[in-house]
Amino acid sequence: MKQSKMLIPTLREMPSDAQVISHALLVRAGYVRQVTSGIYAYLPLANRVLEKLKKIMREEFDEIGAIELLAPALLTADLWRESGRYESYGEDLYKLKNRDNSDFILGPTHEETMTALVRDEITSYKKLPLNVYQIQAKYRDEKRPRYGLLRGREFLMKDGYSFHADTDSLDETYNDYKRAYENIFARSGLDFKPIIGDGGAMGGQDSQEFMAVTPDRSDLEKWLVLDKNINAIDEIPNGVLEDIKAELGKWLIAGEDTIVYAEGGDYAANLEMATSQFEPTISYTEELELEKVATKDAKTIDEVATFLEISSDELIKTLVYKADEELVVVLLKGNDELNEVKLTNFIGATSLEPADEVEVFEKFGAHFGALGPIGIKDVKIIADREVEVMKNAVVGADEDGFHYKNVNLGRDFSVETFADLRTVHEGEVSPDGRGTLKFARGIEIGHIFKLGTRYTEAMGANILDKNGKSMPMIMGCYGIGVSRLLSAVLEQFARIYVEKTPKEEYKFSWSINFPAELAPFDIHLVPVNTKDETAMTLTNDLEAALKAKGYEVLVDDRNERAGVKFADSDLIGLPVRVTIGKKASEGIVEVKIRATGEVIEINQEELVNTVEILSKSK
Repeated sequence: MKQSKMLIPTLREMPSDAQVISHALLVRAGYVRQVTSGIYAYLPLANRVLEKLKKIMREEFDEIGAIELLAPALLTADLWRESGRYESYGEDLYKLKNRDNSDFILGPTHEETMTALVRDEITSYKKLPLNVYQIQAKYRDEKRPRYGLLRGREFLMKDGYSFHADTDSLDETYNDYKRAYENIFARSGLDFKPIIGDGGAMGGQDSQEFMAVTPDRSDLEKWLVLDKNINAIDEIPNGVLEDIKAELGKWLIAGEDTIVYAEGGDYAANLEMATSQFEPTISYTEELELEKVATKDAKTIDEVATFLEISSDELIKTLVYKADEELVVVLLKGNDELNEVKLTNFIGATSLEPADEVEVFEKFGAHFGALGPIGIKDVKIIADREVEVMKNAVVGADEDGFHYKNVNLGRDFSVETFADLRTVHEGEVSPDGRGTLKFARGIEIGHIFKLGTRYTEAMGANILDKNGKSMPMIMGCYGIGVSRLLSAVLEQFARIYVEKTPKEEYKFSWSINFPAELAPFDIHLVPVNTKDETAMTLTNDLEAALKAKGYEVLVDDRNERAGVKFADSDLIGLPVRVTIGKKASEGIVEVKIRATGEVIEINQEELVNTVEILSKSK
């Protein structure tokens, strides 16, 4: 492929509106362009990477018997009314009308559509299981599109759906997808973790997320590629290293999710779902007499603890939420933070939000900071499991400026149920006791769900089972953010190339170090002087030889200065660059391996074998 025929609009500088490295490099290296807020065009290089990702997916899904189809993106709202999501999905749903004033949506996901298709075609267990998927653009009207492809209004997604007559069959397909996803992400070269996830708006029970780990900024060795004149990082002057660290620090750490994993163990979960080891202990502490005390203007946990000269762990925090328009009181120990996802899932709420302070005052007679569980009636009280073992605690007195001391469960207040409701902290013991919890930022790249009968029951997708009895089909759902994968790859494979000039000056610039299986082309042929007939003849011969061996080759045939060509080549990020320069008449070329920065000169006859050895591809 001739570069002069391609659309690769590289930029000299990083775009000023980018906040994360992947977005900046995708734009600067000419992979994508924003058409309007949150909507991007995938230019030829990006499209080639996406097609390679799709190829990997199709190969892995063939292995588990998943069949590809393509559903419409423009969907009738009637199906979403059947499932109940037309009203509940929220403001992210694109809603529109046709010329007949009928309601339509742009599909953010396709559970309803696939359920309707199967409902209308399958009526017997004998035709199950069925496992289908598609790779298609999806639409969500994000309030604040940001971070390039990581949070857009239109994005490319692989969504799969399976239908079953029993849970054993669902379990088998779910595990097949888990294995396929792990293979896909491993083949993509990603550092990822399968973690316990939250089903969210999708519904269902069991759920697993796949997170690409955002690299640690402090480990410079992971970020730097050194040129042939630099043997080790410690040769780089401290001032240059500080400038590199400052450049890294300019970019936000990508990933809107926090991964919680056990250092020294196998446990991993999304922060919203993570838990830690809890060993309830029986306290034989004597229950002291209840005492009401004035706490003046102290309202926060720390203010009350300081005023009473006690530990914050001796206080019980009282929160009030509205769950599906019903008030619920939540109790937590000290400064523990409520995990709203855990609470939502535990009580099975469709919506959850903090109660309004005016409504709280009307109900309990006190403002936030003075609330407590004593004397509460007609309101459900749920407490974190840590509260169950507290003795002689301090709570608000439901009167501004006052608290109760020596409060004890059972004697002074009651709780309807206890659950794990708190957000974990780093350093706590893993729930299985194997290692301590560590946090990392991550990008969600895949998610699998056991939906059960959430959609099939609502939409009447029934079959006759072995006994001739009608039952709703059991369903699974499996998604991969294909365009997000492209950003995740760049976040992990962005590199800073450091070179030492003949004048002993150190320079650095951004580059992409694509994994071999995803690079838009395998090899970049760069003739320095396109007016040199000998060099161009050699370039054409090399291109033919490499293509004959199955390599995808990009030839920079542009009439540009060598510096421009090399800068663009670094940005594009192909695994191997072959420079045809001054020694072309001798049949000698320069080969540079991007991943290591290694540079060697070889004869043209040795190129194919050398590339195979150095790149370890094909």
